[in-house]
Amino acid sequence: LNLNLGIVSNINRVKQLAEALKTNRSVQSLFLHGSPLTDAGLALLNPALSIHPSLVALDLGDCMLGDEGINLICGLLPPDGAKSGLKELTLSANPGVTSKGWGRLAIAVAHSSQLRVLNLDYNPLGDQVAGMLAVAVASSRTLEVLDLEGTGLTNQSAQTLLDMVENYPTALRTLILAENNISPELQQQISDLLSEGEEEEETEAREVTAREKNPWICQNNSSSQMVLMTSGLGDSLLAETEM
Repeated sequence: LNLNLGIVSNINRVKQLAEALKTNRSVQSLFLHGSPLTDAGLALLNPALSIHPSLVALDLGDCMLGDEGINLICGLLPPDGAKSGLKELTLSANPGVTSKGWGRLAIAVAHSSQLRVLNLDYNPLGDQVAGMLAVAVASSRTLEVLDLEGTGLTNQSAQTLLDMVENYPTALRTLILAENNISPELQQQISDLLSEGEEEEETEAREVTAREKNPWICQNNSSSQMVLMTSGLGDSLLAETEM
Protein backbone atom coordinates (compact mmCIF):
# COMPACT_ATOMS: atom_id res chain seq x y z
CA LEU A 1 0.00 0.00 0.00
CA ASN A 2 1.83 3.10 -1.26
CA LEU A 3 0.86 6.28 0.59
CA ASN A 4 4.19 8.08 0.18
CA LEU A 5 4.78 11.83 0.01
CA GLY A 6 2.25 13.29 2.38
CA ILE A 7 -0.97 11.47 1.53
CA VAL A 8 -1.45 10.74 5.24
CA SER A 9 -1.17 14.42 6.09
CA ASN A 10 -3.23 14.85 9.26
CA ILE A 11 -4.59 13.01 12.30
CA ASN A 12 -7.94 12.28 10.65
CA ARG A 13 -6.23 10.48 7.79
CA VAL A 14 -4.09 8.54 10.26
CA LYS A 15 -7.28 7.36 11.99
CA GLN A 16 -8.80 6.38 8.63
CA LEU A 17 -5.68 4.39 7.78
CA ALA A 18 -5.76 2.63 11.14
CA GLU A 19 -9.36 1.57 10.56
CA ALA A 20 -8.55 0.40 7.04
CA LEU A 21 -5.67 -1.75 8.33
CA LYS A 22 -7.99 -3.39 10.85
CA THR A 23 -10.34 -4.32 8.00
CA ASN A 24 -7.79 -5.25 5.33
CA ARG A 25 -5.75 -8.11 6.75
CA SER A 26 -3.86 -8.90 3.54
CA VAL A 27 -1.65 -5.78 3.24
CA GLN A 28 1.98 -6.90 3.27
CA SER A 29 3.74 -3.57 2.64
CA LEU A 30 2.93 -0.06 3.91
CA PHE A 31 4.85 2.93 2.55
CA LEU A 32 4.36 6.26 4.35
CA HIS A 33 7.64 7.91 3.31
CA GLY A 34 7.48 11.70 3.54
CA SER A 35 4.30 11.84 5.63
CA PRO A 36 4.20 14.26 8.62
CA LEU A 37 3.23 11.38 10.87
CA THR A 38 5.13 12.38 14.05
CA ASP A 39 5.22 10.27 17.21
CA ALA A 40 1.61 11.18 17.99
CA GLY A 41 0.37 9.91 14.64
CA LEU A 42 2.35 6.69 14.95
CA ALA A 43 0.87 6.17 18.41
CA LEU A 44 -2.61 6.22 16.83
CA LEU A 45 -1.53 3.87 14.06
CA ASN A 46 0.50 1.49 16.21
CA PRO A 47 -2.35 -0.70 17.59
CA ALA A 48 -3.41 -1.59 14.03
CA LEU A 49 0.20 -2.22 12.98
CA SER A 50 1.05 -4.39 15.97
CA ILE A 51 -1.82 -6.84 15.47
CA HIS A 52 -1.73 -6.95 11.65
CA PRO A 53 -1.14 -10.57 10.58
CA SER A 54 0.43 -9.96 7.15
CA LEU A 55 2.52 -6.77 7.33
CA VAL A 56 6.21 -7.49 6.63
CA ALA A 57 7.52 -4.22 5.08
CA LEU A 58 7.14 -0.74 6.61
CA ASP A 59 8.55 2.56 5.31
CA LEU A 60 8.46 5.42 7.83
CA GLY A 61 11.25 7.43 6.25
CA ASP A 62 11.04 11.23 6.66
CA CYS A 63 8.02 10.94 8.95
CA MET A 64 9.22 13.39 11.65
CA LEU A 65 9.65 10.65 14.21
CA GLY A 66 11.44 10.89 17.56
CA ASP A 67 12.45 8.51 20.33
CA GLU A 68 8.85 7.70 21.31
CA GLY A 69 8.11 6.65 17.75
CA ILE A 70 11.18 4.41 17.72
CA ASN A 71 10.00 2.76 20.95
CA LEU A 72 6.72 1.89 19.24
CA ILE A 73 8.53 0.53 16.18
CA CYS A 74 10.63 -1.75 18.39
CA GLY A 75 7.39 -3.51 19.30
CA LEU A 76 7.08 -4.50 15.63
CA LEU A 77 10.40 -6.36 15.89
CA PRO A 78 9.52 -9.11 18.37
CA PRO A 79 12.30 -11.28 19.80
CA ASP A 80 12.92 -14.86 18.72
CA GLY A 81 9.86 -17.05 18.93
CA ALA A 82 7.47 -14.36 20.17
CA LYS A 83 5.48 -13.80 16.95
CA SER A 84 6.04 -12.85 13.33
CA GLY A 85 7.31 -9.33 12.68
CA LEU A 86 8.71 -6.96 10.06
CA LYS A 87 11.21 -8.22 7.50
CA GLU A 88 11.94 -4.81 5.95
CA LEU A 89 12.06 -1.51 7.87
CA THR A 90 12.91 1.94 6.50
CA LEU A 91 13.55 4.83 8.90
CA SER A 92 15.52 7.15 6.61
CA ALA A 93 15.75 10.88 7.37
CA ASN A 94 14.24 11.07 10.85
CA PRO A 95 16.76 13.46 12.47
CA GLY A 96 14.61 13.92 15.59
CA VAL A 97 15.65 10.50 16.91
CA THR A 98 18.46 10.70 19.48
CA SER A 99 21.23 8.20 20.23
CA LYS A 100 19.02 6.83 23.02
CA GLY A 101 16.29 5.97 20.50
CA TRP A 102 18.75 4.40 18.07
CA GLY A 103 20.27 2.39 20.93
CA ARG A 104 16.84 1.01 21.74
CA LEU A 105 16.35 0.07 18.08
CA ALA A 106 19.75 -1.64 17.98
CA ILE A 107 18.71 -3.90 20.86
CA ALA A 108 15.46 -4.80 19.09
CA VAL A 109 17.32 -5.54 15.84
CA ALA A 110 19.79 -7.79 17.66
CA HIS A 111 16.98 -9.96 18.98
CA SER A 112 14.56 -9.81 16.05
CA SER A 113 13.84 -13.18 14.49
CA GLN A 114 12.55 -11.75 11.19
CA LEU A 115 14.24 -8.50 10.12
CA ARG A 116 16.27 -8.79 6.90
CA VAL A 117 16.51 -5.22 5.57
CA LEU A 118 17.12 -2.05 7.64
CA ASN A 119 17.43 1.38 5.98
CA LEU A 120 18.72 4.15 8.26
CA ASP A 121 20.23 6.41 5.59
CA TYR A 122 20.41 10.18 6.05
CA ASN A 123 20.07 10.16 9.82
CA PRO A 124 22.78 11.90 11.92
CA LEU A 125 23.86 8.65 13.59
CA GLY A 126 27.58 9.22 14.06
CA ASP A 127 30.21 6.75 15.21
CA GLN A 128 28.64 6.02 18.60
CA VAL A 129 25.37 4.74 17.14
CA ALA A 130 27.26 2.89 14.40
CA GLY A 131 29.11 1.00 17.13
CA MET A 132 25.81 -0.06 18.69
CA LEU A 133 24.53 -1.16 15.30
CA ALA A 134 27.67 -3.23 14.71
CA VAL A 135 26.92 -5.17 17.91
CA ALA A 136 23.31 -5.63 16.75
CA VAL A 137 24.40 -6.96 13.35
CA ALA A 138 26.87 -9.35 14.98
CA SER A 139 24.04 -10.70 17.14
CA SER A 140 21.37 -10.88 14.42
CA ARG A 141 20.87 -14.16 12.58
CA THR A 142 18.67 -12.65 9.87
CA LEU A 143 19.77 -9.10 8.91
CA GLU A 144 21.11 -9.15 5.33
CA VAL A 145 21.01 -5.48 4.24
CA LEU A 146 21.97 -2.39 6.27
CA ASP A 147 21.88 1.07 4.64
CA LEU A 148 23.97 3.68 6.47
CA GLU A 149 24.42 6.12 3.59
CA GLY A 150 24.95 9.72 4.68
CA THR A 151 24.84 9.04 8.43
CA GLY A 152 27.90 10.97 9.59
CA LEU A 153 30.25 8.02 9.96
CA THR A 154 34.06 8.18 9.94
CA ASN A 155 36.91 5.69 9.65
CA GLN A 156 36.44 4.94 13.36
CA SER A 157 33.04 3.32 12.90
CA ALA A 158 34.12 1.79 9.59
CA GLN A 159 36.96 0.02 11.40
CA THR A 160 34.48 -1.30 13.97
CA LEU A 161 32.24 -2.58 11.18
CA LEU A 162 35.24 -4.13 9.44
CA ASP A 163 36.25 -5.96 12.63
CA MET A 164 32.67 -7.21 13.01
CA VAL A 165 32.49 -8.53 9.45
CA GLU A 166 35.97 -10.06 9.68
CA ASN A 167 35.62 -11.82 13.03
CA TYR A 168 31.96 -12.70 13.50
CA PRO A 169 29.78 -14.88 11.27
CA THR A 170 26.72 -12.84 10.32
CA ALA A 171 23.89 -12.98 7.80
CA LEU A 172 24.89 -9.50 6.51
CA ARG A 173 25.46 -9.39 2.74
CA THR A 174 25.06 -5.69 1.86
CA LEU A 175 26.36 -2.71 3.85
CA ILE A 176 25.91 0.72 2.24
CA LEU A 177 28.39 3.35 3.48
CA ALA A 178 28.31 5.96 0.69
CA GLU A 179 28.30 9.69 1.50
CA ASN A 180 30.28 9.21 4.72
CA ASN A 181 33.77 10.37 5.71
CA ILE A 182 35.19 6.87 5.24
CA SER A 183 38.26 6.03 3.19
CA PRO A 184 37.66 4.12 -0.06
CA GLU A 185 40.17 1.51 1.14
CA LEU A 186 38.14 0.66 4.25
CA GLN A 187 34.92 0.54 2.25
CA GLN A 188 36.54 -1.83 -0.24
CA GLN A 189 37.86 -4.10 2.52
CA ILE A 190 34.38 -4.41 4.01
CA SER A 191 32.83 -5.03 0.59
CA ASP A 192 35.40 -7.73 -0.22
CA LEU A 193 34.78 -9.56 3.06
CA LEU A 194 31.01 -9.50 2.55
CA SER A 195 31.46 -10.84 -0.99
CA GLU A 196 33.68 -13.65 0.28
CA GLY A 197 31.05 -14.67 2.81
CA GLU A 198 28.35 -14.73 0.13
CA GLU A 199 30.50 -16.85 -2.19
CA GLU A 200 31.22 -19.34 0.61
CA GLU A 201 27.50 -19.67 1.36
CA GLU A 202 26.69 -20.23 -2.32
CA THR A 203 29.36 -22.94 -2.54
CA GLU A 204 28.04 -24.67 0.57
CA ALA A 205 24.48 -24.50 -0.79
CA ARG A 206 25.56 -26.09 -4.08
CA GLU A 207 27.35 -28.87 -2.22
CA VAL A 208 24.28 -29.59 -0.08
CA THR A 209 22.06 -29.63 -3.17
CA ALA A 210 24.45 -32.00 -4.92
CA ARG A 211 24.46 -34.38 -1.96
CA GLU A 212 20.66 -34.34 -1.83
CA LYS A 213 20.42 -35.13 -5.55
CA ASN A 214 23.07 -37.87 -5.38
CA PRO A 215 22.45 -39.97 -2.27
CA TRP A 216 25.04 -42.61 -3.21
CA ILE A 217 27.21 -44.08 -0.52
CA CYS A 218 30.83 -43.15 -1.07
CA GLN A 219 33.16 -46.13 -1.38
CA ASN A 220 36.50 -45.67 0.31
CA ASN A 221 38.90 -48.59 0.22
CA SER A 222 42.40 -49.47 -0.95
CA SER A 223 41.45 -49.65 -4.64
CA SER A 224 39.15 -46.73 -5.40
CA GLN A 225 37.26 -43.73 -4.02
CA MET A 226 33.97 -42.25 -5.21
CA VAL A 227 34.32 -38.45 -5.52
CA LEU A 228 31.39 -36.05 -5.98
CA MET A 229 32.31 -33.08 -8.15
CA THR A 230 30.09 -30.02 -8.59
CA SER A 231 30.42 -27.60 -11.50
CA GLY A 232 29.90 -23.85 -11.24
CA LEU A 233 26.42 -24.22 -12.73
CA GLY A 234 25.34 -26.58 -9.98
CA ASP A 235 25.35 -29.66 -12.23
CA SER A 236 26.89 -32.68 -10.57
CA LEU A 237 28.54 -35.84 -11.77
CA LEU A 238 30.04 -38.84 -10.13
CA ALA A 239 33.61 -39.73 -11.04
CA GLU A 240 35.66 -42.68 -9.94
CA THR A 241 39.35 -42.06 -9.40
CA GLU A 242 41.97 -44.68 -8.76
CA MET A 243 43.93 -44.17 -5.58
